[in-house]
Amino acid sequence: MLSELYKLVRPALFQCDAETAHRMTLSLLSTWPLMPPPADPPELGLRLWGREFRNPVGLAAGMDKDAVAVGAWQGLGFGFVELGTVTPEPQRGNPRPRVFRLPADRALINRLGFPSDGMDNVARRIERMRSRGIAIRLGINLGPNKETPVERVAGDYATLVRRMGSLADFIVINVSSPNTPGLRNWQSPERMREIFGAIAAAMGNLAQRPPALIKVAPDLELDDLRRICDTALELKLDGIVAVNTTIAREAIGISSAHGGGLSGAPLRGRAREIIRAIRRYTSGQLTIIGVGGVASADDAWEHIRAGASLVELYTGLIYEGPGVAAEIKRGLVALLKREGFSSISDAVGTGA
Repeated sequence: MLSELYKLVRPALFQCDAETAHRMTLSLLSTWPLMPPPADPPELGLRLWGREFRNPVGLAAGMDKDAVAVGAWQGLGFGFVELGTVTPEPQRGNPRPRVFRLPADRALINRLGFPSDGMDNVARRIERMRSRGIAIRLGINLGPNKETPVERVAGDYATLVRRMGSLADFIVINVSSPNTPGLRNWQSPERMREIFGAIAAAMGNLAQRPPALIKVAPDLELDDLRRICDTALELKLDGIVAVNTTIAREAIGISSAHGGGLSGAPLRGRAREIIRAIRRYTSGQLTIIGVGGVASADDAWEHIRAGASLVELYTGLIYEGPGVAAEIKRGLVALLKREGFSSISDAVGTGA
């Protein structure tokens, strides 16, 4: 029903500038009443980091940066949502226009640059939702302010963890957005140690330590990815989110004059390659959240078989509409049955 309705309204939405349509949609979804999540088949449930997830289908960071529509994501059947990227202080991000659709490729390009209401405003919204008994699992994606000098970037992450950590089911350290100058340099082992050392100290003040993951770029050379994986194991991280948007467009057959990172269907193959490599490099010791090109049950299934325990989508929601999570879950149940698995956890990494 939702998918059919969306097919009727999507042409009108696509007549609007992409960011304007995004804002309109979030404004509408922010009015969604808080209701219990729809029931999920037990075979889609899984336990990670001591937490139960109703299903493995999540919403990727970037869609709901400021936690304004959490009730809607629960009502639409997502198993979790990754909010953010949240920065310590409010910031506007890059000048508009900064989001562009590529409908023929079922892709988006964005150069948003971490627009954020700031951690205090976002934290207060999450606190209100927590007090109302929200059931959906909440990840919070964290990033530094654009004007933060290099020597204080690790401190930004620590500040965010102190304020946001106790509100999260897991946190994601974003060092891979292509739209904040110099941020991807923090994927090096030396700088990872600096960031996660500061974070570890900040977590010492929390009543409960949230699982900590790092989000990586799809444009890494495999040798660099291996070093990141080795460092993640050394630092005892809880997982890796793979992947962020790509700036290597020619490598995936896309040409566009718009600056920024590309997401959507063209990124699917590269994302799966990175997921499979992380699974191999870590011998399955780290939880992987697979992101990139997920718009159907088959897309999600192949990310899971490559090694992802959870999957996320964002661009797929833009093109497929609000019924996409429910459709993916139905398809995953059918695929489990067809392939003879009793639970989604049993399928993780079977195609790595």
